[in-house]
Amino acid sequence: MEALVHDDQTFESVNYAEKIINGKEFNGCTFKKCDFSNSEFSRCKFIDCIFEHGNLSMMKLTASTLNDVVFKNCKILGVNFSPCVDFLFSVRFEDCILDYASFMGKKMVKTSFIKTSLKEVTFSQANLSGAVFDQCDLADAVFNRTDLAAANFVTAYNYIIDPELNNVKRAIFSANGILGLLDKYDIRIG
Repeated sequence: MEALVHDDQTFESVNYAEKIINGKEFNGCTFKKCDFSNSEFSRCKFIDCIFEHGNLSMMKLTASTLNDVVFKNCKILGVNFSPCVDFLFSVRFEDCILDYASFMGKKMVKTSFIKTSLKEVTFSQANLSGAVFDQCDLADAVFNRTDLAAANFVTAYNYIIDPELNNVKRAIFSANGILGLLDKYDIRIG
């Protein structure tokens, strides 16, 4: 019988694709080059875990906990993080492809997105206050009633954010990025 709790283990090149996993707990675990594509992890806990060079595309995380989870060099296409447990939800993304994901309604204060593709990601109604978008492509990302107070967009690009629909108080933008704040007005700056 397989263990329900895994502590400080490294999983390398494990294939979870298309599998359904229920009620497992991973504490301090590292997942290297694992395939989670089209899998479903229901009521699972990932605490202080690292995912490296993995494929998590279309993974379902129904009622699962992500607490202090780091994703590095991962492909995470189309993952909906909204059904994750809100309590202590904490993630970080470095060099990932996170296109078409959804963080709708998530509290993600001070979350770091570093060198990550965030094309068409939904951040509607999320709390991203103090978040950092470092060298991130935000083409067609959706910000609607999103709290972006004190968020850092200085090196981010391709974003369109409506200051009338989102809280951008004390957020930091580059001079080049200001166009993304004025998009709806269809004006030109010479």
